[in-house]
Amino acid sequence: MAETAPRGTRIDHIGIAVSDLDGLFPFYRDVLGLTEIPLDDADGARIAGLAAGESKVELLEAMTPDSPIGKFVAKRGPGIHHVCFAVDDLEGTLARAKAAGIRLIDEVPRLGAEGKRIAFLHPASTAGVLIELSEH
Repeated sequence: MAETAPRGTRIDHIGIAVSDLDGLFPFYRDVLGLTEIPLDDADGARIAGLAAGESKVELLEAMTPDSPIGKFVAKRGPGIHHVCFAVDDLEGTLARAKAAGIRLIDEVPRLGAEGKRIAFLHPASTAGVLIELSEH
């Protein structure tokens, strides 16, 4: 298998927690003109994907109140849930984060939406922003 050239770190997507996915989706699609992209539901959330240039917007609606998105919306209300950065070397990025004193939610990568390997960094270490890392 041929190795791909490093792309560098980039924003893969922004996850937005919503209370009413069906009610909000037309704003992003019809008003902003973003194109729908198919995404699988994951981690107890219905997910609607939209292309925003080279990045995506993920609208996340809880399937149950005890899901991560359900807990987030109950505590903070709808809003930006996380920012995902695509990285060339997920393990290396996690090692650098840990060495820098960043608190890791996922010590090792796991499978996330779209079958990509992902890991989360704790917002207590990243100025209150939940950071997801995803492998290109």
